[in-house]
Amino acid sequence: MSTASSSAATDPAVPGEQEARPRRLSRLTLPAGVRPYRAPLLLYGVTKLVGLTVFAVLLEAAGDYEKKEPRFGGGAHWWDVLGTWDGWWYLQVAEKGYDPGPLERLASGGLFTVKQNSVAFFPLYPGLIRGVSEVTGLGLFGSGLLVSVVASFVAAAGIYAVISTLAGVRAGTIAAGLWAVAPGAGVEWAVYSESLFVAIAAWCCYCVMKRRWVAAGLLAFVAGLNRPTAAALIGAVGLAALVTLVRRESRREHGVAGPLYAMFAAPLGLITYITWVSLNMGSFTAYFTLQREGWAHYFDFGAYTLDVLGNIAVGHDHYLFSFTTSDLIAVQLVLALPFLIALMLRKKPPLVLVAYTLASIVTVLGTQQMFGNTPRYLLPVFPLLLGPAAAMSRLRWPSLTVFFTTAALASGWYAHYVMFELGIP
Repeated sequence: MSTASSSAATDPAVPGEQEARPRRLSRLTLPAGVRPYRAPLLLYGVTKLVGLTVFAVLLEAAGDYEKKEPRFGGGAHWWDVLGTWDGWWYLQVAEKGYDPGPLERLASGGLFTVKQNSVAFFPLYPGLIRGVSEVTGLGLFGSGLLVSVVASFVAAAGIYAVISTLAGVRAGTIAAGLWAVAPGAGVEWAVYSESLFVAIAAWCCYCVMKRRWVAAGLLAFVAGLNRPTAAALIGAVGLAALVTLVRRESRREHGVAGPLYAMFAAPLGLITYITWVSLNMGSFTAYFTLQREGWAHYFDFGAYTLDVLGNIAVGHDHYLFSFTTSDLIAVQLVLALPFLIALMLRKKPPLVLVAYTLASIVTVLGTQQMFGNTPRYLLPVFPLLLGPAAAMSRLRWPSLTVFFTTAALASGWYAHYVMFELGIP
């Protein structure tokens, strides 16, 4: 497994080229350890704020959210939309906890054959919502937004740390900005768990790259309490640790204890929660049955994805969960994946990034779920930003300013409005 350079020019933990600026000004702003993250976080925050503003304007202009049920994309104010759909479930868990029991069968003949249950939503994110609400006095909705926004900045910093290590500070900054305007980025500042997961995943991968195995194992463990798709991250960490142990040189350099710890600690969070659900619902496969028969989500080796692509190619919508506009955006992203993967591999990233990326993509495209949500499901696959960010790092900032201004404005529609109002996020 290749390792990245830790030189002062690329390691985000070292101020590097920013030391050339007047030290007096630097001391008046941020500590040295935080200073390298100033530019990427500023770019990320401003870009996201512009997109959210456009989203709010579009919501108010259309006014459709006022006619919808609060649980299903509606509310009294435009910002209420950010806590609907999956957000409603997370807020229910934060308020009431779980109520697991045997699966409740529904009448046959419909799309869903078992009653939906909140145990389908993993506990870390709603637990943080509840904790923040108790500490700050904010309501659950406000706490959910606060957790997501803070986590999104931590995620942007993690993306910067990984990409800057591989392709330079400039590319890392651009990558943080690209994540703000990526298709599906609308959930980053909503009551959804994506921002928290990407924050964990990015820093977990960074720790593996720097051979901080204990931290990597702990982060992978925590990720398993946040989303079932953490399996891709857990597998990537385990594979990187295994390769380190197999190779004699790396084993001598990094020891055995750290990689072994990461391998065994990484899956425990996911295994613990799935086991808890199984024991409380009376079936070892309860969680997977709930996903399949309560939400119609299950791994089908890509049959659903191929069905959707075939239908859209000839202008038909004879497939499950059809949403015309969001599906077309998802198709464009799927068609771009081979190119993005090739660009990523051209930079020869570490094994953990390659394994995490490919496993995540296989999981998303191989699963029957709402195809229009493919951009959201692929949002955690941040290593795909490596190639575009490295290429764009050759541009001057005036050109980059034009790009990010245009993309930020447009993202208010394609990454926010399309997802929440023209589909089901």
